[in-house]
Amino acid sequence: MFTGIVEEVGTVQSVLKGTKSAKIVIQAHKVLEDVKLGDSICTNGVCLTVTDFTSHSFAVDIMAETMGRSNLKNVVPGSKVNLERALRLSDRLGGHLVSGHIDGVGIIRDFKKEDNAVWVSISTPPEILKYIILKGSIAIDGISLTVAYVDESTFKVSVIPHTKDVTTLLNKSPGDEVNLEGDMIGKYIERFLTFNDKPAPQKGMDLSFLIEHGFV
Repeated sequence: MFTGIVEEVGTVQSVLKGTKSAKIVIQAHKVLEDVKLGDSICTNGVCLTVTDFTSHSFAVDIMAETMGRSNLKNVVPGSKVNLERALRLSDRLGGHLVSGHIDGVGIIRDFKKEDNAVWVSISTPPEILKYIILKGSIAIDGISLTVAYVDESTFKVSVIPHTKDVTTLLNKSPGDEVNLEGDMIGKYIERFLTFNDKPAPQKGMDLSFLIEHGFV
């Protein structure tokens, strides 16, 4: 579990691609301070497992499902990625609860500066947009942000100078993909409301049926 408060921006050192998967090595510093094999590090919003590390880098495996669903399929040596270690139960929850299991990607449409902030417009399919609500939380490439506008095809967030300085978001360009994870509470509510219990199978008329219903 993560908070969407990015700890540092790492640099992809190498990418070894398989048929549908990949192994990447990322240069970092802060997230390596207490790293252990098997630790989870949120990388551009995706929860990945540390499979190897040195004093200045760590390696992760990316399976086919993650490659197909996220923008990690686009990283190359030199790419910048947002990094966050897993949440400790004693930590402050400065952002919101982020699982690192993204719903899919959105496409950056434009940037518009407004005084000290920058508006970012992102389009995304209806199956992701349904979890995005006005003034709700959204994780964009692992960054916890507040939804400031939403319609039937697009949503917008406003990025302050601090977020600009410590994340990759405003270094992107219109047309770039970003990983999106909606607030998980909405997903649970949807599941509870749409789940249908299967009716109990009908029993045949036997002696136990007759006894149960008072005929014997």
